[in-house]
Amino acid sequence: MARARTLVTGATGFVGRALALALAEAGHAVTALGRGDGDVTDPATWGQLPAVEHVFHLAGRNFVPDSWHDPAGFLHANVTGTARALDYCRSTGAHLVLASTALFGTARRLPIREEDVVEPSNPYALSKLLAERSCAFYASAFNVPVTVIRLVNVFGPGQRAEFLIPAIMDQVRRGQRIHVKILATRRDFVFIDDAVAGLAAAITRPGGYRIFNVGSGVSHSVQEVVDIVQKAAGTQLPVVSDETLRANEIEDVRVDITRVHDLLGWAPRVTLEQGIARLCHGQGERR
Repeated sequence: MARARTLVTGATGFVGRALALALAEAGHAVTALGRGDGDVTDPATWGQLPAVEHVFHLAGRNFVPDSWHDPAGFLHANVTGTARALDYCRSTGAHLVLASTALFGTARRLPIREEDVVEPSNPYALSKLLAERSCAFYASAFNVPVTVIRLVNVFGPGQRAEFLIPAIMDQVRRGQRIHVKILATRRDFVFIDDAVAGLAAAITRPGGYRIFNVGSGVSHSVQEVVDIVQKAAGTQLPVVSDETLRANEIEDVRVDITRVHDLLGWAPRVTLEQGIARLCHGQGERR
């Protein structure tokens, strides 16, 4: 991959921090835009940035339960922020890589393909769908090259404690019991290193408007996640489940990763079991 001038927004976040570090280690000239460097919904923030060849837009809000309490805030952060990024790319000729999410609602088939019908099941997913549609419009009307990377459930060192895997691991460390909302729902998990590699692969052959799923292609239930964590940690703690679904909860998410493999040469390298083992043993901690 040729070295390039890149901009990473959300560079102090979980994925953005890891991406900025990986790009720099690969020899790219990286401008990192973190929360303290300006609001991405403010055009003045973009006006002070240098010209780059690729913009990785990760800034925004992403915790689904919070989106139910502040849907307008999520729409503002994720849609307006993306529109500002697109305006910047339009004026500088840069290629935009948008970090998106699974938008499909209850799947009509598994694994889910990029072209399947999207039916957002929460305000966060709605904000990302509108961000994607803004990208499609700019690509068509203004010839802004856009690559959308739909990340599934990313996990790894440095993730906020309220997300599923770190929440389970924290309870295991406490050594009393493991409390979850429901055990049966299934999710496709991708380790942070693989997610970063999938985003970085978007630099290759930019042009037009492209969408790629980046996940493991396998889904695991919450019960399986608990079992994997306990096996890695060597514990047998009791598990308590409320057996309550969140609003519009999806029972199973598993994405098809054929397109990203065939066109960008990306494939996951770390399984859920391997990633959790690394976390339990303190491996892969990022600077």
